Amino acid sequence: MELTLVQQIAVYALPVIFAITLHEAAHGYAARHFGDTTAYMLGRISVNPLRHIDPIGTVLVPLATLALGGILFGWAKPVPVNFSHLRHPKRDMLWVAAAGPAANLVMALFWALVMKIGLSMPESSLALPMALMGKAGITINAVLMVLNLLPLLPLDGGRIAVSLLPPPLAYSYSRLEPYGMIILVVLLFSGALNVILWPMINTVMALVASLFGLH
Repeated sequence: MELTLVQQIAVYALPVIFAITLHEAAHGYAARHFGDTTAYMLGRISVNPLRHIDPIGTVLVPLATLALGGILFGWAKPVPVNFSHLRHPKRDMLWVAAAGPAANLVMALFWALVMKIGLSMPESSLALPMALMGKAGITINAVLMVLNLLPLLPLDGGRIAVSLLPPPLAYSYSRLEPYGMIILVVLLFSGALNVILWPMINTVMALVASLFGLH
């Protein structure tokens, strides 16, 4: 079924907003659990999307990538984390970083359930929108999970790599962070990001779909 751009926006709006903002909220919850209250003190530990939406990253960039095709890309206002306030900074950094992609995995499973319900409902005005929105939710959360797990600072995968590497290597690797977003943008616009990510994204989507008997 071919959707117009307006229909695509209607289908993707909620999944995109919650995929991006709950990803950030998860970082805040994990940071507080491991001892850093920075996000909590600033009121950023919240599931309210309005606290996390970045007009460019959460609205304009996803709209542009949706219109142009390719990987649906976007971001929310980063939740501030002071890693030095964590009880065990190097070790706990892994769990704080992993919380965002983990939240996306949970949301992918939630949207798979929504899609399953939509497909199993009798034909109605709600059945098709639920199925389409569920499919969109699986896709965007798989994309954000895999993208953020790239071992590239300042992405979550880069934080996880710093946590796992021996201290001398971790320090050297962390010095690459100022160039991380430049590398990511180059990969995105060169098309290399599609080549790297889509096999992994398709694998995640296939696994999630298989759990719910979706085809």
